[in-house]
Amino acid sequence: MKSKDFIKSQKIMRLATIEPNGNPHIVPVWYNYSGRKFYVGTSIRTKKAKNIRLNTKVSFCIDMGTNSPDIFGVMGVGRARLILDNKRVQLIARKILLRYFKSLRNRSAQQLLNETDCIIEIIPKRLTTWKF
Repeated sequence: MKSKDFIKSQKIMRLATIEPNGNPHIVPVWYNYSGRKFYVGTSIRTKKAKNIRLNTKVSFCIDMGTNSPDIFGVMGVGRARLILDNKRVQLIARKILLRYFKSLRNRSAQQLLNETDCIIEIIPKRLTTWKF
């Protein structure tokens, strides 16, 4: 499987940011992949968004499987930036949420959309894949 196809087929990314004290902070996130960049919806009040404001270096991992030969993954490092323009945030957030909900009319989807006031844009510098 090609890594781009794999990335588009998966639903959870583990995103690592760097805290002000230098410790890593890792969280599972929903995402959308454009073929070149990753997009993650969040609130500017989250630790990951606050961390990115101070340090744009991130790493991430998307993987699946627990038994060989069905273990496959992609990990990477890159730079992130926060998109704060409300029109753009809402447009990208809708694309992300439609990967996880059949419709945005769902109450949970609406709540998440309303709480999303920032998008983390991740520009990968290096991707590594593995398979066992």
